Amino acid sequence: MKDLKHLSIVDGAFLHLETPEMPMHVGSLHLFELPEGYQGNWYEDVKAHVTSRMHLAPVFTRKLALMPFDLANPVWITDEDIDLDYHMRYLVLPKPGTLEQLHTLVGRLHSMLLDRSRPLWEFYVIEGLASGQMAFYGKVHHAAIDGQAGVMLGQSIFDLTPEPRKVRPPRPRRGSRYQLGFAEMLAAGLENQLNQVLQLGKLVPGLARSLASTVGETLRGLRAPTPPGTQAGSKLKLAPPTPFNHSITNQRAFSGVTLPLDDTKRIGKALGASINDMVLWLCATALRGYLNDSRELPDKTLVAMVPISLREQGDATMNNQVAGTVIDLGTQQADPLQRLEVIRAGTAAMKKQMGTWGGVVPTDFPSLGSPWLISGLASLYGRSRLADRLRFANVTISNVPGTPVPVYLAGAKMLDHLPVSIVVHGVALNITVQSYMGQLCFGLIACRRAVPDIDELGKQLQRAFETMLKLPLPEAKAAAIPPASVEKLPAAAVAPAKKRRPALPKPARQAAAVVPIKAPAAAKRARVSAGGG
Repeated sequence: MKDLKHLSIVDGAFLHLETPEMPMHVGSLHLFELPEGYQGNWYEDVKAHVTSRMHLAPVFTRKLALMPFDLANPVWITDEDIDLDYHMRYLVLPKPGTLEQLHTLVGRLHSMLLDRSRPLWEFYVIEGLASGQMAFYGKVHHAAIDGQAGVMLGQSIFDLTPEPRKVRPPRPRRGSRYQLGFAEMLAAGLENQLNQVLQLGKLVPGLARSLASTVGETLRGLRAPTPPGTQAGSKLKLAPPTPFNHSITNQRAFSGVTLPLDDTKRIGKALGASINDMVLWLCATALRGYLNDSRELPDKTLVAMVPISLREQGDATMNNQVAGTVIDLGTQQADPLQRLEVIRAGTAAMKKQMGTWGGVVPTDFPSLGSPWLISGLASLYGRSRLADRLRFANVTISNVPGTPVPVYLAGAKMLDHLPVSIVVHGVALNITVQSYMGQLCFGLIACRRAVPDIDELGKQLQRAFETMLKLPLPEAKAAAIPPASVEKLPAAAVAPAKKRRPALPKPARQAAAVVPIKAPAAAKRARVSAGGG
């Protein structure tokens, strides 16, 4: 049954967790600059371009086939009748065609569920910006890709030169079209469950060794002094209440910000911090300013949910291979350098943790009964107000490494790469970062009820960058860093701010953070990347 591709337990979870209030697709928004003197129809050019590349990424042509009685995860099968006019759409912004209008439109498009009877992707070409640029928004279900797989998907349709590269056409399909039968699907499902049990058994010795090592480290840590700026036993405590910690609706608000990568990298190096540490610091500083302005800043640190990629180097499989952890953001620290030390301590602990567990964390489990169990638990969590009380994190922050060189789509040059990720019950804000062409591109997505003024949070990110430029650096290293200025901030990075909501008497918002972190050599499979989220 080689035509069947089984969803892993993680892939299936993104399907079963999905509700009308909680769509589980990820996407991105780009601005493109058309070639000088271009007179064609870019929408038609893009559609023809994607059509010629669809065989390079399986996500374009595969759809779901459900197991009998939903006994286990569905499988991917090839869809032999792709309606490209459905999957690729053309929209025009109303005048005056501002970035704020574009961001509002993307928030609305991102709130709508994908049709599960078709391949789970949609692309939109958006015209009408006052700048004359073209916008391109795409979304794909998270069951099909994680952050790194999303980068690979982009590589299949984008080019490194204005002239599209020559792509070998697909081979004709062999064999006849057929309908999967009940017995065939059931046999495939049971065979896959048996294989998962066998694979899991092979990991037991490694898991036992890692567990013993972790227990030993924990016992030693209980006797050791608490590091400065951290809370003893903080990993076992709930995150503080914020306006982001609520059950969510299906309404979305989106904003995007681009910041210079080189300044962030150089200043981080002078302070002994990685680019991942600095991304977390920028997010933490922006969140502190945002909540402080409305007098909603908790006395305890905000906690970020950080996805960790378990994908082996060179693995181009279009699926999810992720785990997750939490990191204190140090938002209770008024001193920016002390805030950075809290973050550095958290990322160091994460690297150590992945050195112990990274090579043995299973990426799949038997999924028998998971559709019923996961969907039932998700419904209970969203409707019982548990999301308001069980606060494991406040924000999700993902950092996905991108390309440092410009890429092109149907001859047009991409100017930025703003991720558009997922928010869930209890974590109503997601900040995902993609590096591109010397920029850090921040995509902020939130439940509109929880963060109605998300553009203001984007402005706080720019203020955090300005604060970073003024941080005192060690003299020996400061000399190597040329003075930066606020003028280096990208223009039109954030749409005008909307009216702030009044301060809530009982803060209840949540935030989650994810940043890729290089794991030690012992963890060959582990590195932090976008989750996606």
